[in-house]
Amino acid sequence: MTVKAKAVVSEFYGSAPRLSYWNGCSTGGRQGLKLAQMFPNDYDGIIAGAPANRTAISLWIADAVLKEPASYIPPSKYPVIHQAAVVACDGRDGVKDGLIDDPTKCDFDPKVLLCKAGDGPSCLTAPQVTAAKKIYSPAVNPRTGKELFSSLVPGTELGWGVQALGPEPSANIYDQYRYVAFKDPNWDWKTFNFDSDLERSDTPENLIMNGTDPNMKPFFSHGGKLLMYHGWSDPNVPTLNTIKYYKAVVENLGGASKASSNVRLFLEPGMGHCGGGEGPNVFDKMAALEQWVEHGKAPDTMIASHSTDGKVDRTRPLCPYPQVAKYKGTGSIDEAANFACAAP
Repeated sequence: MTVKAKAVVSEFYGSAPRLSYWNGCSTGGRQGLKLAQMFPNDYDGIIAGAPANRTAISLWIADAVLKEPASYIPPSKYPVIHQAAVVACDGRDGVKDGLIDDPTKCDFDPKVLLCKAGDGPSCLTAPQVTAAKKIYSPAVNPRTGKELFSSLVPGTELGWGVQALGPEPSANIYDQYRYVAFKDPNWDWKTFNFDSDLERSDTPENLIMNGTDPNMKPFFSHGGKLLMYHGWSDPNVPTLNTIKYYKAVVENLGGASKASSNVRLFLEPGMGHCGGGEGPNVFDKMAALEQWVEHGKAPDTMIASHSTDGKVDRTRPLCPYPQVAKYKGTGSIDEAANFACAAP
């Protein structure tokens, strides 16, 4: 498609495009990574947001919430869980702003919501507590105990319906296993085994669309730039999986000092899947990539904004991972100028 598009441009304008950019999120983010890996010379700059590499996360969450009726968490309880998580973790970054700055430093235990006397709208039953804990926990092989892939983090609760509403797992992943891995439209997801079945389904021919190869050297060798981003409150694609991939790319290049001129990752507290959410979620990533590719100015920060009813009510700097935005101690916590990127 890229080759044909360039041919059309050349034919119409009489000259080939000087630079080529890719900007995609979710499936588009995954495709951006795959393009860099398989066709490293096609693009000069790639934006890959929340890359939706295929894992069995929907089956993991379905196993926790949908397999047994008693474990089901009704959507009416999502805000209750979310508020409890925010109360437990919001202040860890020194600013109470209704956002969880880094969920990996949050030790929220949904057990604090355990019902004291029967089920109720503002508490969780024991099976629901267990289910919520599993959603927050990485998937593990039941036989070896080995971690398989990351799940969701505190702060994602308002969007849990994407994965946990039921009655079936999210079709995106369910169909991948029914029609691609098991080649059986009648396959029952409740029979899935996170040992033998995962091994069978995660073969290269079944996951050919995934962009998980950490070797980006061919793309970077001609000056290619990769700008990655992911919202911490993403309920569709685990943010922790993107961090793991980014770290693998950096390690493959020989460390952060060598990698930072070609690849950077930005994490957005309170942002959902590719946008939206309670945190600042609109930022000009394309302008940042253009400056990087065309003028050699790597993005040290990007200013993100949040709006309510069309009016901006909060701005915040986004920082290249692992840096975070830290409050300077004075001024409004809703203004980006009062924050600076610093080590966590």
